Amino acid sequence: MKSENSYKKQRKKSKEFKTRQEYLEHELEIMNFKRWKVHLPFRDFHIEIEDLVPALAATIGKVVMVTAMVAAFAIQFGLTPEFIAENVRYELLIAGGIFVILFSAILNPTANLAGTHGPMIPLIPIIALAGGHPLALGILIGVFGILLSITKGGSKLMNLTSVGVRGGLLIYLGAVGLISQIKKLELWSADTEIIALSFVIIGVTIFIYAYLARVNKRWLAIPLCSALAGLIAFLMGADFAFTTKPGLPHFSPFYWWGETTGWKLGWPNFEHYIAVVPFAILAVAMWSPDFLGHRVFQEINYPKKAKKVLMDVDDTMTVASIRQIIGSILGGGNIASSWGTYMIPAAIAKRPIPGGAVLTAILCIAFAILGYPMDLAMWEPVLRIALIVGVFLPLLEAGMQMIKTQKSSLSAGTCIFACAFVNPVFGWALTMLLDNLGLIGDKERAKNLSMKEKLIIPGVMFLVCVISLALVGQLRGIPGMF
Repeated sequence: MKSENSYKKQRKKSKEFKTRQEYLEHELEIMNFKRWKVHLPFRDFHIEIEDLVPALAATIGKVVMVTAMVAAFAIQFGLTPEFIAENVRYELLIAGGIFVILFSAILNPTANLAGTHGPMIPLIPIIALAGGHPLALGILIGVFGILLSITKGGSKLMNLTSVGVRGGLLIYLGAVGLISQIKKLELWSADTEIIALSFVIIGVTIFIYAYLARVNKRWLAIPLCSALAGLIAFLMGADFAFTTKPGLPHFSPFYWWGETTGWKLGWPNFEHYIAVVPFAILAVAMWSPDFLGHRVFQEINYPKKAKKVLMDVDDTMTVASIRQIIGSILGGGNIASSWGTYMIPAAIAKRPIPGGAVLTAILCIAFAILGYPMDLAMWEPVLRIALIVGVFLPLLEAGMQMIKTQKSSLSAGTCIFACAFVNPVFGWALTMLLDNLGLIGDKERAKNLSMKEKLIIPGVMFLVCVISLALVGQLRGIPGMF
């Protein structure tokens, strides 16, 4: 006999509500996801039209980020563009398709999808120079991530990060990313020699985004603005061609880790694992602020009663870790993290994780097999506008919404300063320590923390981040050991 509190018993049709928003919020409030239990569509959750938007955004983001990640490795190891395209296909099928449905839709709908760890891309040349091996790096990241999730370290760090520090981190990430994407779009526009191309695209995007925000339809921003950006660029004469043909990649790990095939690196030895230890520690240390930023969007956009559908930070770390180990052993070149281009638009659209996860998996598989959609997703105007309206503008807005008091603004300002001085990992760790000690921000909050919460945990996290950054040469004036 079904419980009276089950999702199916409490569910109502959308026409029974005055507005679509009321219906979506009611759906979030009645869902009751269980950790590591089987969940099925239409029994435990429904798939709505709003789920298509984060799914499309996630698929575009996946193609873009995995391509950037694999290309960074490929350049270091002298691999061809054909290798990059095939490895991206492989990642889309395994991690973007099968893995997403199994873990984030069926077994644990409060674990966000495992995406790509963008901040690690600039470190890949250093990893290669240090004698690192992609498989050794992937396995160690997975092992360290599982250890952190088992000890509940991720959720603990999230709870110890105050509102001011969270807001400052989001503002910094949003502003820096926004400026970076605009500059890249302008550089591409200059290369096309079409006067005012980037100006027109950004101008139209600003107008459409502002209108969507006005009518509470921001969840439509990624597909609509990206489509318009591509259409404007094409009509103004920018070159575009489909080049990636339909097909399937190799599926054998022995092909990918062969001496003369795939990565052409063979299987890693003990020295390879030693070389990547500091990079693996740093990658996992970067997860907490990344995951924190994604969950914030749910907290801001979901109704307060929707506690049982919020992203679980520790379970997301577990899923990302397992995905990292399996994906690396099979031959993939991706470094995993929480999937931001999925979570952010999904939260804005007031949708839980599993519905869009199913559609994301389907789209990733379709993109991989067809090939041609990968070309469109990677076209500069589509790519840049998708990242601007789907990731960086929402990050900036969410951070600004969180800064409501003078105390919070002090913590946020210090966090932004520290992030700009080194990087977001250093900025988050340092400001969390200072804030919990009561040196900045809300001193009353600091008085209510135990010594473990005030000094030991933030202090250890800060030391781990600083030592890891120093070892890989990411602290100015300190030569790296690798």
